[in-house]
Amino acid sequence: MISGLAFPNSATVRVPERLVLSGGRWTQIDLAVRYARFTHARAGTCLVDTGYSTRVTRGPRSLPLTLYASILQPRLTPEALPGACPDARTILLTHLHADHVSALRDYPAARLIADAGAADHFLAAGAFARTRHGVFKELLPVDVRTRIVSLDSLGSVNAPFGLGPARDVFGDGEVLAVPLPGHMRGHTGYLFARQPVPVLYAGDADWLAQAIREARSPGAPARWILDDPQAGRETAKRLNAFAAAGGRVVLCHDPEPAT
Repeated sequence: MISGLAFPNSATVRVPERLVLSGGRWTQIDLAVRYARFTHARAGTCLVDTGYSTRVTRGPRSLPLTLYASILQPRLTPEALPGACPDARTILLTHLHADHVSALRDYPAARLIADAGAADHFLAAGAFARTRHGVFKELLPVDVRTRIVSLDSLGSVNAPFGLGPARDVFGDGEVLAVPLPGHMRGHTGYLFARQPVPVLYAGDADWLAQAIREARSPGAPARWILDDPQAGRETAKRLNAFAAAGGRVVLCHDPEPAT
């Protein structure tokens, strides 16, 4: 049983609309940096990702992370973690970009659920390769790999509304992990399948829902960070089909309200 599903916004980042929407305006817009929060009957308080935290915006940091923060200039909100939810027991990860894992070290006892193969890939990569892909080892717990419950170890199911193969996170059909390739190696969405309207938290499948609906995913420079642009386009088709069938899609960064 899932209760209290919400999608708080940890921070805002101001960018030109054209950066995240093909053919968009040069007008500055504020992107959200969301995470999900819910309570599961057995797993307790759960998060999907952790958004931005003070570990990115201030304090001792590596030069690459300091430069990253100075370029993006995230502005934290009162919903930033860990303060807004200090007692999370389980954290599901969509992927390892800094704006999705910044508060992981603040939850040393939490169970982590993620694509273990992707984690292995980035942990084995050199510092330059990680930084180029927006992964900062200093934001990851030193024991991250031993704490990750691999998605591959969970039961296989078929997600509704054409989303395809998935993994049953808690073994009760409430939350399904759905591969959403394109943005980053291991990128995963989480479907809250038994809500009155099924809700898919699609992470960074795109920056704007409008871009998915209208096939207006941005070009360079935003496209340069994508793991597989073609896979991203196929993911967008699946998300559109899911929405057309009656599902609801929530993205991490879309300014549109998530409530």
